[in-house]
Amino acid sequence: MLAITLVSPDPAALAQAAAAVRAALSTSSEVALGEGALDLLADLDRPTAHRTVKDAVGATPVDFAVQDVENRRKRLLIADMDSTIINVECLDELADFAGVKAQVSEITERAMRGELAFEGALRERVGMLKGLSVDALQACYDDRVQLNPGARTLVRTMAGHGARCALVSGGFTFFTSRVAQAAGFHLNRANTLIEADGALTGQVGDPILGKEAKLAALNEETAAMGLTPLDALAVGDGANDLAMIEVAGLGVAYRAKPIVAAQAHAKVDHADLTALLYFQGYKSSEFVT
Repeated sequence: MLAITLVSPDPAALAQAAAAVRAALSTSSEVALGEGALDLLADLDRPTAHRTVKDAVGATPVDFAVQDVENRRKRLLIADMDSTIINVECLDELADFAGVKAQVSEITERAMRGELAFEGALRERVGMLKGLSVDALQACYDDRVQLNPGARTLVRTMAGHGARCALVSGGFTFFTSRVAQAAGFHLNRANTLIEADGALTGQVGDPILGKEAKLAALNEETAAMGLTPLDALAVGDGANDLAMIEVAGLGVAYRAKPIVAAQAHAKVDHADLTALLYFQGYKSSEFVT
């Protein structure tokens, strides 16, 4: 049995998409999950259902996921930080304080699209920050960083229902430690900016945490819990998130680059991060805010 979850911030769009899906599939029942979210249950194979739902939703601003009903609620959340849990790319914003945002942002965009090797791109960008006062880190966090809508509810709800929540980032521990605390993550992993005499040296600590390290974090955390990757939900937006997204039981592309959106199990382009709760079958009455 499959659960087809439809989520949208637009009630009219949701109703339109739901009607189209009902017409295209033989659905056995329907469950309202909350305002702007519902499950349709259908007994057919997953690839066929996914293609049919995608065609039925079309250009309507509705996000959807097609999953087996069994094991929908994941025991591990592993999430990217920049442009996923938070609203910005921290490295790009630090570069603004250093006066090199345009150059750094161009490299970031190419790396996130998978056009550049992550490690080399990270070292190049951090090199441009050489001499920046470490005071800029806190100023950047205070002035630029905000949790994306639904992030805190996503993390707190999953944690409140027994899941372990890990923030894994190709960014920096200065930011992940603060974001993890603000959102309610149990742990965080990221890269370390090297500083000396109150300024950044333009270097980053080894080893670099990138795509493979994110996948390793997923495997290590599930193994430690006696679980498998199928028990995990992974979410991110860039190419360095792709390995963990592909292997997770539910891999979600959030406002993602095309290479990620094309290969994720589901994508969220319209709703906020609480869509990931609805995808797991949570009802809004179960949310922890």
